[in-house]
Amino acid sequence: MTGLRIAEIAVAGGFAVLGVRSFVHWIRRPLDSRVPRDQVLYALYRTGRIGLWFAVGGIFLISALTPGERQFLQLAGAYLLGRGGDDHRRRADAESSDRRD
Repeated sequence: MTGLRIAEIAVAGGFAVLGVRSFVHWIRRPLDSRVPRDQVLYALYRTGRIGLWFAVGGIFLISALTPGERQFLQLAGAYLLGRGGDDHRRRADAESSDRRD
């Protein structure tokens, strides 16, 4: 394992810790407004602030992967993303054939 890879994993871990810290910080700050629109907007704001730490950490973690590990990650992602598409197409084809009959 190279020094750069260790550094990338350490930085990714640091960002993950900051994400957990951000989650704990923001979960303790409730919004005083009872308006549902304000609650939704505040939840989106908190999600963006918290999620950004995990996203940046994920970038460092992905960059630390070897080419073989990265290929496996791409294959797993393609498989998981492709599963819903086939099922949806089959349902749409079945519905369209029912309409024709």
